[in-house]
Amino acid sequence: MYDHQSKGISYTAGFFMLIAFAIAGLIFAGIISGPIWEGMTGKSVKALADSSFDPADSTAYKILQAINQVFGYFIPTFLTAFVLHRKPFRLLGYVPGFSSSQGILVLLIMIFALLVSGGLSYVNHELPIPADWRLKFDGWEADYLKQVEAIVNLQTGADFFIALLIMAILPAICEETLFRGGLQNFLTRSTRNPVLAILIVSLIFSAVHFSFYGFLSRFFLGIILGLLYHYSGRMWPNILAHFLNNGIVLVALYIYKQQGKPVDQTMNEVEAGWWGLLALPVVMVLMKLFKRKAESTHPDFNNGS
Repeated sequence: MYDHQSKGISYTAGFFMLIAFAIAGLIFAGIISGPIWEGMTGKSVKALADSSFDPADSTAYKILQAINQVFGYFIPTFLTAFVLHRKPFRLLGYVPGFSSSQGILVLLIMIFALLVSGGLSYVNHELPIPADWRLKFDGWEADYLKQVEAIVNLQTGADFFIALLIMAILPAICEETLFRGGLQNFLTRSTRNPVLAILIVSLIFSAVHFSFYGFLSRFFLGIILGLLYHYSGRMWPNILAHFLNNGIVLVALYIYKQQGKPVDQTMNEVEAGWWGLLALPVVMVLMKLFKRKAESTHPDFNNGS
C-alpha cells in the first residue's frame, strides 16, 4: 500500500524498525529519568527501582511517565514514519476530517465498551489458575495499585487536572500513535490483512501493560481502538476514545478519593460483574454505525494526496 509520497521502504521493515526505535527510546528515557528523579526527590535511583511508591513523590512519578510516553512511544513512531514517508503525520493518520457525529458515536462506543471490559475483567479474575500463579498475580496487582495511588495522589482539583493531562491526554496521544498509527497501520499495509493486524497489535497492547487480571479487558479495548482506526484512517477517534477510557477512571478515582476510599476499593467498584458482557451487542451496533459514518471520509493514501 504505497503512494508517490512513500520512500520505497517496505512497511514490514517499518513495523520492526518501529519496535527497535521504541525499545531504544524507552532505554533512553530510562537513562535520563535517573538524574531527573534524583533531582526532584533527593532519593537514589535504587529507591525508584525498588518500587517504593511514595505519594509524596507523585509529581516526579508523573514526569517520568511523561518522559516514557514521549521518548518511548511518540518520537519513535514519528521517526519511523519520517523514514518511510514524505508526509509522516499524514501516514500516521493526523489528517483533518473528524465530525461531531463521529465524536458522539465514539463516546457511546466507549461507555458500553467499558461495561464489556469490566465483564471481561471479572471473567479474567475467575479463570482457574494454579494457586502459586494466583499468588504471584495478586502481588503484581497489589504493586500496580500502590503505583496508581502514588502517581495519582488526587488531593485537590489541581492534582486532578495535572493527572488528567499526564495520565489521560498524553497517553491517549502517545500510545495511540505507537499502537494504531504505527504498528497496526504498518502491519496492515504490509500484510493487507487488517483483522490480523488488529489482533496482533491488540495482543501486544495488552501484554505491555503487564497485568494478568486486566489482559482480556485490555485486549478487547485494543480491538475496539483498532477498529476505530481502521474504519476512520484517522488518529482523532482513537485519541478521544483512549482519553475517555483513562479519564473516566480518573474521575471515579478522584470522587472516591474525596470520600476517603482507598484505590483498591475504588477500582473494584468501578468494574462491572459478568453482566457487563451483555453490552457487547450494543457495542457492535454502534461500531457498525461508526463504520458507515467514517468510511465515506476515509483518507485514501493510495491517491498520493
